[in-house]
Amino acid sequence: MTDPAPAVRPVRPHFSSGPCAKRPGWSLENLHTDVLGRSHRSKLGKARLKEAIDRTRALLGVPDDYRIGIVPASDTGAVEMAMWSMLGPRPVDMLAWESFGEGWVTDAVKQLKLDARLLKAPYGEISDLAAVDPKHDVVFTWNGTTSGVRAPNADWISADREGIVICDATSAIFAQKLDWPKLDAVTYSWQKVLGGEGAHGVLILSPRAVERLESHTPAWPMPKLFRMVKGGKLNEDIFTGATINTPSMLCVEDYLDALKWAESIGGLETLHARADANAAALQAWVESADWIDFLCANPGIRSNTSVCLKIVDPEVTKLDDAGQRAFVKSMEKLLEEKAAAYDIGGYRDAPPGLRIWCGATVETRDIEALGPWLDWAFAEAKSHL
Repeated sequence: MTDPAPAVRPVRPHFSSGPCAKRPGWSLENLHTDVLGRSHRSKLGKARLKEAIDRTRALLGVPDDYRIGIVPASDTGAVEMAMWSMLGPRPVDMLAWESFGEGWVTDAVKQLKLDARLLKAPYGEISDLAAVDPKHDVVFTWNGTTSGVRAPNADWISADREGIVICDATSAIFAQKLDWPKLDAVTYSWQKVLGGEGAHGVLILSPRAVERLESHTPAWPMPKLFRMVKGGKLNEDIFTGATINTPSMLCVEDYLDALKWAESIGGLETLHARADANAAALQAWVESADWIDFLCANPGIRSNTSVCLKIVDPEVTKLDDAGQRAFVKSMEKLLEEKAAAYDIGGYRDAPPGLRIWCGATVETRDIEALGPWLDWAFAEAKSHL
């Protein structure tokens, strides 16, 4: 017989790593609707898009000479825009320690056929950052959403570098400190730490990135959605609210709502602190449980947003990969049926395990309430082995 289910459930059992939990107190009624049904190129539409850009700059502390654009296709679109538009003139160091980083390697090697050097690490570890060549371009994912491993800092990026640095920051930005002078093209989707709706990406460009765009003509055909240059000059309209294709203005309103919430609770410092508190609460539970551990053993590079866990109980680890994944799915099913936790299975390409989102829109009390439910679901699933 397993123990009875815990009495206290998380108030919001939303622990998905994307799309992530909405901000506390979120409601459709909070969103302005006067822009719906209007053209995004209308005076009102452009004003809302420009407001989203301006509030983003202020909240993140983006330098005044960096451009911020809202682009299609979520973070993936933003990363590929940067890669396809800027890479080619130099060799490129591709850093990969999880599945999305490996996806950018595929673009570089198989699609663009670049002179690429792969610096790869297994899940739970990080690439050899000291091996990065400052004469090369660099592409890396700051926070590995599918591995729970993040870059500890940007000290390994040379201030005197000759290449440009493209950083996929989608599950890091708003939760971890970014070193703007070390980054030339930064990408994210607001569906992550701010819990916005999906399908839109943000691309932030340094002056060095703009110089590359204006001085380099790619050797391959450029899809319309990737084109940021007109007549050899940056298309500045993209970075003042004129998007390349039609955005969802409802999603923009949702993003604005999240930005205003972040401002109201104290800004970026508070967002960082909330994610840190959530990760600390989860860590306290992990340390109390003997059947689970972090996929990333090194706390210095462990994510405070997409926290990835592995089951270490010997009766589970002796199962083959398919058996371990089935075990995790059985836990997921139990938790969803009880409305205790949604969408906490590890990413499909990652080792079998759990992944708990601890970003700023999650409440610490819900992380604390989750732990006993995970213990219960594990015991219940194990009783059926």
